[in-house]
Amino acid sequence: MSTAASLALSNAALTTLTEEEELFRASVREFAEGEVRPRVEAMEHAAKLDPELIKQCFDLGLMAIESPEEYGGTGSTIFNAIVAIEELARVDASISVCVDVHNTLVTNAFIKWGSDELKKKYMPDLASSRVGAYALSEAGSGSDAFALKTKAVDKGDHWELSGQKLWITNGNEAEIFIVFANIDPEAGYKGITAFIVEKAFPGFTVGKKEDKLGIRASSTTELIFDNCKVPKENVLGEVGKGYKVSIETLNEGRIGIAAQMLGIAQGAYEAALKYTAEREQFGQAINSFQAVQFQLAEMAVDIEAARLLTYNAARLKDAGKSFLKEAAIAKLYTSRVAEKVSSKAIELYGGYGYVKDYPVEKYWRDSKIGSIYEGTSNMQLQTIAKLITSGK
Repeated sequence: MSTAASLALSNAALTTLTEEEELFRASVREFAEGEVRPRVEAMEHAAKLDPELIKQCFDLGLMAIESPEEYGGTGSTIFNAIVAIEELARVDASISVCVDVHNTLVTNAFIKWGSDELKKKYMPDLASSRVGAYALSEAGSGSDAFALKTKAVDKGDHWELSGQKLWITNGNEAEIFIVFANIDPEAGYKGITAFIVEKAFPGFTVGKKEDKLGIRASSTTELIFDNCKVPKENVLGEVGKGYKVSIETLNEGRIGIAAQMLGIAQGAYEAALKYTAEREQFGQAINSFQAVQFQLAEMAVDIEAARLLTYNAARLKDAGKSFLKEAAIAKLYTSRVAEKVSSKAIELYGGYGYVKDYPVEKYWRDSKIGSIYEGTSNMQLQTIAKLITSGK
């Protein structure tokens, strides 16, 4: 796709949201303010998502935004998915990433790679009641994702998986896992295969939950496979083509992370805007000082740029256009903006910003993961560099 065509799409699509999209945003914001915000402090303290909140996400269709209607989904767009992720992250990044992974990684992978049988078997549950997780990372395979050591052995009537996964989002809540294992280590990445594993499968255990800096209510766990028995038909995509499943799914997932970071930045900015209007020093609100006004203006500019980059990537995906570079740019930039804006919000709060009685320190802690998961910032730079130097 040419640069001119990309700009034309951006200019036509990004200036306004449709009435339907605006209504959808309003409904998600109402849910985030009414149901999520009152639970944030308790979930943060317990380092656990409220199960009732997850149930409400299912009931509202937020866990099946792109899922086809025939499987109980809303059959909507990734643009609406990222609007939902953004609005939830504006209030709490933990519930946002739960919805994000379930939609942009798990459901998306089933839509694109699942056989008719797998779709019929799992997608109605993914749309209505069962949380999904995406298990790629291991202790020795982070950015080098294809160095994974988890093995799958063909036992004739089933597969047996052995190994360990780390850093798996939704590990405690999920009941359906997309797990990547190698059926032929000698073949390298060409042996990698994606499997559908249910929590109840023999030989599968959810291990340690990580004690994290941010997104604390979101469970990040290890997964242990001890000769885990997986039905032969539970291969997602083709045997030996799991690398393709992972790469193409993560491309969409990066737009979701960009939306999450955008929401974090927006939430921190709004908190700072409100506080600076209320906080008085030298006999007047601190937002009357030009120095503070300029800092707020810089935050607003950064957020607007981040929003346009994120929306552009989503619009391109929905239009069936190439979006790999745009998704990488959006994720890279929004992760920087989220950290920068939330840090500045802490400074504007002064000493109050540094304590947990006020909201902005949490936004900053939640922002840090954006430059790490679903492809580090260095990996995004590598992707962007390869694409621009090859003329794409």
